Amino acid sequence: MEQFNNVSVIKKANIYHDGGVTSRTILFGDGSKKTLGVMLPGEYEFNTADKEIMEIFSGDLEVLLPQEQVWRTIKGGEAFEVPANAKFNLKIKSVTDYCCSFIK
Repeated sequence: MEQFNNVSVIKKANIYHDGGVTSRTILFGDGSKKTLGVMLPGEYEFNTADKEIMEIFSGDLEVLLPQEQVWRTIKGGEAFEVPANAKFNLKIKSVTDYCCSFIK
């Protein structure tokens, strides 16, 4: 899917890690939520409340998922899942464009 139709957008940006990661929240009529954003090169740690699916449109990163010991390399066109109530780490190698879907 290249575009989202019939959605609402929260105007205020989500800004994390001193501006290294930014996104906008997209709300769907069925109650689901996604964020669209950009991550700048750096190392970041995040916590989840819901399960998340991270789609990477462009960029290059490594992710260390919960319960794993080895970093996974992810490139544009790939995705990864993070379980609910978990912590994960990212090493962003180049500017990365992403979509995060929150799964209840």
